[in-house]
Amino acid sequence: MQLLLEHEHSFINGKSYQTQDMFAVLNPANQQTVKHVSSVDEKGRMLALTGAKHALEQLRLVSAVQRSEVLKKWHALILSNEKMLAELMVAEQGKPLHEALGEVRYAAGFVEWFAQEAIRSYGETIPSQNTLVQLSTIKQPVGVVLGITPWNFPLAMITRKVAPAYAAGCSFILKPSEETPLSAIALAKLAVQAGMEAGAFQVLITTQPAELIEYYCQCAAIRKLTFTGSTKVGRLLLSQSATTIKRTSMELGGNAPFIVYDSANIAEAVTGLMAAKFRNAGQTCVAANRVLVEQGCMAEFISCLTTAVAALKVGDGMVAGNDLGPLINEPAKVKVDGLISSALKQGAKIHYQRSEEAGLFMAPVILTHVTPDMDIANTEIFGPVVSVITFTDEQQSLSFANGVEEGLAAYVYSQDVSQIHRVSRALEYGMIGINEGMISNPVAPFGGVKQSGLGREGAKQGLDEYLEVKYLCQKFD
Repeated sequence: MQLLLEHEHSFINGKSYQTQDMFAVLNPANQQTVKHVSSVDEKGRMLALTGAKHALEQLRLVSAVQRSEVLKKWHALILSNEKMLAELMVAEQGKPLHEALGEVRYAAGFVEWFAQEAIRSYGETIPSQNTLVQLSTIKQPVGVVLGITPWNFPLAMITRKVAPAYAAGCSFILKPSEETPLSAIALAKLAVQAGMEAGAFQVLITTQPAELIEYYCQCAAIRKLTFTGSTKVGRLLLSQSATTIKRTSMELGGNAPFIVYDSANIAEAVTGLMAAKFRNAGQTCVAANRVLVEQGCMAEFISCLTTAVAALKVGDGMVAGNDLGPLINEPAKVKVDGLISSALKQGAKIHYQRSEEAGLFMAPVILTHVTPDMDIANTEIFGPVVSVITFTDEQQSLSFANGVEEGLAAYVYSQDVSQIHRVSRALEYGMIGINEGMISNPVAPFGGVKQSGLGREGAKQGLDEYLEVKYLCQKFD
């Protein structure tokens, strides 16, 4: 079955919703048009809200077991269409095909996990001081949810939110990035094929995101906002949601330290860094943003890293063997180039750089002599640039690592068990990779501390983000 039409539109109440306001979705590898998509209007926004409220009432009559079965079917449909979904992702987002296939399976993993968790929404019986009074709690869906997702993981960031929301019995309005709307539309159509109620999962495409988001943030019928994106936008959304006291989940910016101690297995550390830094051309929130290396192993580490980076191939994601696709758009490339220029002016040195790539492609860069006060050490790079900072001892490494506003992910490489124990507890981050560069997993809680967000996604905690606890106090005669 063909999922996508020649021209695509928002997906409202189980159907395409067409307007005349069309825009082109571009392939970042070649700037060619993938498809034309229409931008939703005010009427569409209102229809989606009405549909979501109606679907919420319908879902009250659908058991957890039934919702679980729908999610299982959705999971199967995603996997049976993985080639189409992966190729679509490469076309609109640019990452290499093998990474896109990995994301499809990762996205499906969230659906599978929450299909299982849907039937585990347990209440409690609480011991009472009075034998004639029973105290208990039940869990109920929070209500209609607005979700805002980014372009860097156009499938996984959606299923990580929609699957637990549906498992909990919530209806969901999604505003995906206008850079990658096609993956979202395909997912929603598969969800309806799986049996998800019309209005339970709707996709609104817009070139005016601020207007759409403000409309829904001011709407009391939207009871929860879940967002993945920058800390700057997250602050704005929290402010806009405050007037209607919405539940919020915020997965915001990262500035991950990747710490390599003298005791580390250097080959393993470099392998871990290659995964943590260069996946999706460095365009991930958990990417290693600052590489902190102890003085004693610096020479060996840099030598090994240079060899690995030199082997990376840059090019179109549909061409087998390429490791790095393009950056998402021109502003993204300008930002990364600007951070490199700023670092050089502030005293950093280029250790490795190739000739400049055409278009939105960017060859990997290794910077040394970076210091914690430089712009590049205090900004989420979102590109294939390794900035290396040297430290002298464990205390200094922790001072450097924790000396930023963000607290999403951190990585530690050491063979000293006592050191791992101390450092992992001292790091002010929500997730720590210990001798491991790939930490994301549907069964584990994903989220940060400080200005990297609120709440957790995935794991058993991910379901609770969409549930309210209700306390019952019942007196018996």
